[in-house]
Amino acid sequence: MEANLATTNLLLGIMAAVSVLQGLMIIGIGVAGFIVYRRVSTLMNEVEEKHIAPAMLRVNAILDDVKGVTAKVKEETERVDHAIRTTMDRVDDTADRVRSNVRAKTGRIVGILRGIRVAIEGLLTTHPQQPRTQNP
Repeated sequence: MEANLATTNLLLGIMAAVSVLQGLMIIGIGVAGFIVYRRVSTLMNEVEEKHIAPAMLRVNAILDDVKGVTAKVKEETERVDHAIRTTMDRVDDTADRVRSNVRAKTGRIVGILRGIRVAIEGLLTTHPQQPRTQNP
């Protein structure tokens, strides 16, 4: 029976050694993972500081410029729209004035021409003469 215990003890020793090696490997993998994590984090911070932050500053400056240009365009558009509306109102007012002035000045001429036409028609139309009565 002793041979069986020796074999069992040997196998248990091998299993214990393998378990210790597995534990050490898991700890090593954890430490290596932590080191890789720190390096990647450091690399990401460097990339952000050297490349992303300056690019964001430029993008923000461009967006500020675009915002200013947009505001200016909007302001100019409103100004032009106001000018166009004012001009159209003036044109409408001028057209009304011209229309009323033309009507006022031509109204007299039209009245005179109508009067002349009625007079001519009256002269050209023959009216039957009424018979004269004789006085006894």
